[in-house]
Amino acid sequence: MKCIIIGGVAGGATVAARLRRMDESATIILLERGSHISYANCGLPYYIGNTITDRNDLFLQTPTSFGNRFDVDVRIHANVTAIDPENKCVIYTELDTGKEFKESYDKLVLSPGAEPIKPPISGIHLPNIFTLRDIPDTDAIHAHLHSLTKKPARAAIIGAGFIGLEMAENLHHLGMDVTIIEKADYVLPIADWEISAFVETHLKEKNIHLYTHNGVAEFKEVGEQTEIILENGESLLSDFVLLSIGIRARTELAKNAGLAVGARGGIIVNEYMQTTIPDIYAVGDAIEFPHPITQQSTTCFLAGPTNKQARICANNIATGNTQSYHGTIATAIAKVFDLTVGMCGLSAAELRKNNIPFLTSITHTASHATYYPGSFPITIKIHFAPQTGKLLGVQVVGKEGTDKRLDVMAQVIAHQGTIYDLTDFDHAYAPPYSSAKDAVTIAGYVAENIINQQVRTIQWNELQNWLQEKNRDFLLIDVRSFLENKAGNIEGSVNYPLDELREYLDDIPTDKTIVIYCAIGLRGYIASRILLQSGFKNVLNLAGGYRTYQICTQK
Repeated sequence: MKCIIIGGVAGGATVAARLRRMDESATIILLERGSHISYANCGLPYYIGNTITDRNDLFLQTPTSFGNRFDVDVRIHANVTAIDPENKCVIYTELDTGKEFKESYDKLVLSPGAEPIKPPISGIHLPNIFTLRDIPDTDAIHAHLHSLTKKPARAAIIGAGFIGLEMAENLHHLGMDVTIIEKADYVLPIADWEISAFVETHLKEKNIHLYTHNGVAEFKEVGEQTEIILENGESLLSDFVLLSIGIRARTELAKNAGLAVGARGGIIVNEYMQTTIPDIYAVGDAIEFPHPITQQSTTCFLAGPTNKQARICANNIATGNTQSYHGTIATAIAKVFDLTVGMCGLSAAELRKNNIPFLTSITHTASHATYYPGSFPITIKIHFAPQTGKLLGVQVVGKEGTDKRLDVMAQVIAHQGTIYDLTDFDHAYAPPYSSAKDAVTIAGYVAENIINQQVRTIQWNELQNWLQEKNRDFLLIDVRSFLENKAGNIEGSVNYPLDELREYLDDIPTDKTIVIYCAIGLRGYIASRILLQSGFKNVLNLAGGYRTYQICTQK
């Protein structure tokens, strides 16, 4: 069996290595347009920021070492120009010599990856404007930022997704004055605002300048700098501009070969990683597959899913399509200065777009026992089905321990689990690592109370709208202590501390809707239980408490 693989890195190189382990007799040829077939793509921002100081640490294998270890015919600088499915061959050009070659195959694997999006903005090709996708991009940026003649002082990042935020931190570490420009309403727009608000606040604390709800209208060259003219007419000068707007699948080769490409722009594959032509497989950033929750076609630009796809693809080539790929819920995480932020499953916007009913809970829980030094709140927002409690989406932000909570809940979603799986979570507990009731368990308890109607909640934006409606008649009660209330409160609220609430029952009208809030929601829940069992019929607890309301409504 002869297999040709187009493209290396997480997709193609993993297919080649796994296929060799499965079939020692196979002929495996890997064609790569660039110079590198196996490197740490996700580590590139940290090399630019000098967190990783040795460039060689980015390379997992060289073409020679990979070829020797796995007996793979690695051909770099090989640009594939055409695929002929009928005659089962590929045509490629050797970039070093310009010579054209034809190579036959029994099985073909496409791993072309994706390319940065460059919208048609005037001046977008100016010399100070860069993208970050591969080693050549990294080398160009590194050379520019570490120039011996003039070290750039000001950087602008266009786009506030994961890569943009990671680069903001790394450029800041280099001593640069950093500005982020994001066309959406807030940074990290793939997340819900209740989570992104913490990230945005933290960026401001680190003196990162933010322009949100504002796109770029034009780039102009001003001496050795780039002038960035925004859509609202404002402008700023920068020594370095990074485009981090997003990426799109490379599918031109597949389209020309007659392979089907989906509405999301990816090569359509089935559960075995086969394209619409059975002897041609595809993996990685360029493919499109059904989402496990929505069943709608989707793409995913993450290294973890790509590696899994590649392994399954190789297994199926070797054994005859025996292993299925079940898609990915796109579990993603990033370090943004001192914070960790991550998500999996669907956001509120995606759930609404797909007309999927859902309920939401927000919790702020200590990363470990509060009496042990160093505890820090982890904010967890979950979306779940109203009747069954099926977990649909999770978003987290915090410091240490945030990642492991995300991983636990990602497994629940991936295995079609519910919020009751969170309440049953059997965690490792010792004061330095967790609490007797872990943050995951607390998130499950709160969701369970909502489903069982032990408490009714109101979201921060709903309360904000109510406060702005002149005809809305309700009573807003702060059940925190007098000192907490004095330090800051929601305008229009009355302060009846929880421990004294029963003394105020005669002062609370029974014919009004009662909205309760505390610091994070726990005391509000207890207060709502007191009122509901004391004859009050319409009681709402502010989800996430004053902490959520304050950060989401800040100026």
